[in-house]
Amino acid sequence: MHRHIPHQTRAQRAARITAIAVLVALPLPMIAATPSASPSGTGTAAKPTASRAATPREQLRNQAKGLALATDTVEQITEAQLEVAARVLTGDADCEFDQKIGVQPVAGQPGHFQVAYKKAVYRMVPQETTTGAVRLEDRKAGIMWLQIPTKSMLMNIRIGQRMVDACTHSEQRAAVAAAEAAARSPVQAAAASAATDAMATPAAEPAAAPATPVAPPVPGTAASGSAQ
Repeated sequence: MHRHIPHQTRAQRAARITAIAVLVALPLPMIAATPSASPSGTGTAAKPTASRAATPREQLRNQAKGLALATDTVEQITEAQLEVAARVLTGDADCEFDQKIGVQPVAGQPGHFQVAYKKAVYRMVPQETTTGAVRLEDRKAGIMWLQIPTKSMLMNIRIGQRMVDACTHSEQRAAVAAAEAAARSPVQAAAASAATDAMATPAAEPAAAPATPVAPPVPGTAASGSAQ
């Protein structure tokens, strides 16, 4: 004989089976993420507060900013460097192959200069030399601006290569012209002195022919002639 199962008991069993099937179908992370009731019974779960970690690019950018700030803060200009800065020629310089370089002082920062070449701008400060030349350097970029009385040049000191040469300001061009005039003046003075001496000296008169000596008469010649 079949046992009669009440309708209510079957419904309860069906509901229980459905609940078990739903729990089995749910992924494990979703089950773990189900908020649990708080001990106080309010049902409000605490929200985690996690800070976002900086990306490698952001870390490098922050390090670069810190290094630049430290360099600007540490690098101070000495009195000797200020003396060199007083001899720096500023303005545009004409260079080889129709190139130009601009040298300008940084406003509010004595001894600091901006040297512009093509699209690059270098921040430079003077360095002492034993030769008397004016030397500006951007140590971070490895670039040097060297100024001597007759010309200037821009160099990459890391690889020892000239970037542009034969740059001259108006003061340097005037110095070159004066040096060339001084080199020519001794030759010109000697030639002018020789011409002046030639014009001032009178022409020499021709020497007179020497007189022919007259022989004295031989004694007795005249007497014998008169006797005949």
